Amino acid sequence: MSEIERRKRDHIDIVLAGAARHSVPAGFDAVRFRHNALPEVDFAGIDLSTRFLGPPLRLPFLASSMTGGPDVSDRINRAIAEAAEQLGFAMGVGSQRISLTTKDTSGLGPELRRIAPSIPIYGNLGAVQLVNGMGLEEARRAVDQLGADALILHLNPVQEAVQPGGDRNWAGVESAIEKLARALAVPVIAKEVGSGISGEVARRLVACGVAAIDVAGAGGTSWAAVEGARLAAPDGQNLGEIFRDWGIPTPVCLAEVRAACPDIPLIASGGIRHGLDAAKAIRLGATLAGQAAALLPAAMKGTEAVVAHVQALADALRITCLATGSKDLKDLSRAALI
Repeated sequence: MSEIERRKRDHIDIVLAGAARHSVPAGFDAVRFRHNALPEVDFAGIDLSTRFLGPPLRLPFLASSMTGGPDVSDRINRAIAEAAEQLGFAMGVGSQRISLTTKDTSGLGPELRRIAPSIPIYGNLGAVQLVNGMGLEEARRAVDQLGADALILHLNPVQEAVQPGGDRNWAGVESAIEKLARALAVPVIAKEVGSGISGEVARRLVACGVAAIDVAGAGGTSWAAVEGARLAAPDGQNLGEIFRDWGIPTPVCLAEVRAACPDIPLIASGGIRHGLDAAKAIRLGATLAGQAAALLPAAMKGTEAVVAHVQALADALRITCLATGSKDLKDLSRAALI
């Protein structure tokens, strides 16, 4: 096992142990819908379908980027892909860096498209890699490996700075994103990994040609804390712990980015615990709600567990629609708040 593969396996173990969350929740509890005691809506007829970057989805959910290297990756990706095909939600894979530099696809090959031919699948590269040896050729290969509908570029400066041997040179990343977005045949999605995207940064990304943004705010997994858990550093010197709670809470990101970029499609991830949080995210401007760490235990168990997990999300989302008098997600996006 290479050092990168070992690190990614450590990531899974740390996240599953629950030791890497932000100390403070995302803040969705502060958002409250105004209850409608006479909704005039048939629960069975509530429509949760949507479109994101073109393709239709039966559910407004994204299995967010998780892992791209360890030996369990194939099992995780297969379970998610099978469930996504069955229920009609989108899937984002973890970083494809390893699969692009070795012969081991780690479950990130064409088999995913065979398992899930009808749902959107999004490839994934670290944006900082665009100034550290990767470029348009590697991005095209990442898309081709999966038959991907879009490519996620993840932004993770704090994680990289905390991680031993991480990439700390971010000079030129913005222009590299613009060059890639203008040349790649599929849309580019910009995504943070848990520290959030501000309105000002969103405007810069849109100007670069990014087609959608996953705000991935603070309140869920802290990747600084994940890397910190791998450091043998004394108290007060563990950079991961110092920066555990760094970031912009997800609801704040949504409000800022929607105000700054009214037309950009948004994904809300970072602290989405259940379908009510997903409903609040949609009300705040998101099209899709994403989960990674919250979905990981189910993905480790298999397809049936992922299906059950996502169906529970959908049930809570439908109940929210009923209790706000919303017959579909368009109505929900305008539902009254307290």
